[in-house]
Amino acid sequence: MALTGRAALLAALGSIPVGLLEPGWTGILAINGPLALACACDYALATPVRRLLLTRSGDTSTRLGDTADVTLTITNPSRRPLRAQVRDAWPPSSWQPGTEIEASRHRLSIPPGERRRVTTRLRPTRRGDRQADRVTIRSYGPLGLFSRQGSHKVPWTVRVLPPFTSRKHLPSKLARLRELDGRTSVLTRGEGTEFDSLREYVPGDDTRSIDWRATARQSSVAVRTWRPERDRHILLVLDTGRTSAGRVGDAPRLDASMDAALLLAALASRAGDRVALLAYDRRVRALVQGRSAGDVLPSLVHAMASLEPELVETDARGLTATALRTAPRRSLIVLLTALDAAPVEQGLLPVLPQLTQRHTVLVASVADPHIAGMAQARGNAEAVYEAAAAAQAQGERRRTAEQLRRHGVTVVDGTPENLAPALADAYLALKAAGRL
Repeated sequence: MALTGRAALLAALGSIPVGLLEPGWTGILAINGPLALACACDYALATPVRRLLLTRSGDTSTRLGDTADVTLTITNPSRRPLRAQVRDAWPPSSWQPGTEIEASRHRLSIPPGERRRVTTRLRPTRRGDRQADRVTIRSYGPLGLFSRQGSHKVPWTVRVLPPFTSRKHLPSKLARLRELDGRTSVLTRGEGTEFDSLREYVPGDDTRSIDWRATARQSSVAVRTWRPERDRHILLVLDTGRTSAGRVGDAPRLDASMDAALLLAALASRAGDRVALLAYDRRVRALVQGRSAGDVLPSLVHAMASLEPELVETDARGLTATALRTAPRRSLIVLLTALDAAPVEQGLLPVLPQLTQRHTVLVASVADPHIAGMAQARGNAEAVYEAAAAAQAQGERRRTAEQLRRHGVTVVDGTPENLAPALADAYLALKAAGRL
């Protein structure tokens, strides 16, 4: 029988008679005195694991889909060299499936009194906080026959933030905002409600914008230019109840709502408006208010990182009361929720007048693109039935939206890809019409 690896090393000591124990077993080794002494020496010369000193450094946050590098520094204070395997354990959602073994295991050798660093690269698949588990170290002797093994708790947390994929739309929305704000050569008459400046009249200007007093002081006709009002209050309300848990594509509806809220917050803060966030189902899950324009977006991102849908029915009365307390002044309240008929008709509509009486209300909802695909299906009986079911669902959704509009609510309904830019456009339209 050919011997390889450690068996060959033991055979060199003249100490291994090999015989089959029973079918299916690889064998049994009979160890004599010299071999036992070699094994004992190998174990004794392995560096003790408990005496090692471990510290962490590196990234503390990353966006979903990006990577985070966490460095583990291992110091060997003993007089023996360390030859070891290291396993840096993290929750399973810290890596893409199938990459954990390669990413979390390291081999290293540390001379006495020195230190070495190993880096674990995380690529999380879920939002929220990922906390390091334990570091397991297996220390080998010089012969590699025996090892010592132990674990260390080295705390570290990496916060996985929302990906904010809709930020690609921000430049185009900011360009539209600059047009409304009069900072480009394009100036649309009649937009906005705050006086900006005077300029000379040109044919086609609205005669209601003529400033007669200024005209009397000069030889040409002067007209007023306007800009959208600044320092308006915007409250983003995320419904984190049962309906937000429904999956659209590969992610819950809540994730698409958060992405749309982030784009609107980035745009509104650039426009000089004050932005606050309320996440609610039956109690407050997150609340961000009173932040400066430069701090509002990071604050929202960190507040949203740990939000998860709750499998409870949203308390519409509690949500309304909390929103009114959070926004005591006239504000734009953006409610990101579902357009399902039952929750809206039984929960939201009875309390909606409390919001619309004092505030401008905008409801944004995530539509399932699969429903639109089903509505176009034809070819066989099953496809026709699917198309009929999809058409019925779309009709109910349109009727629910129309009920909200009759109460003076602006409704934005879009798929995960187009909800964020559609919501930003609705905000700009309200601003241009002077409704904020």
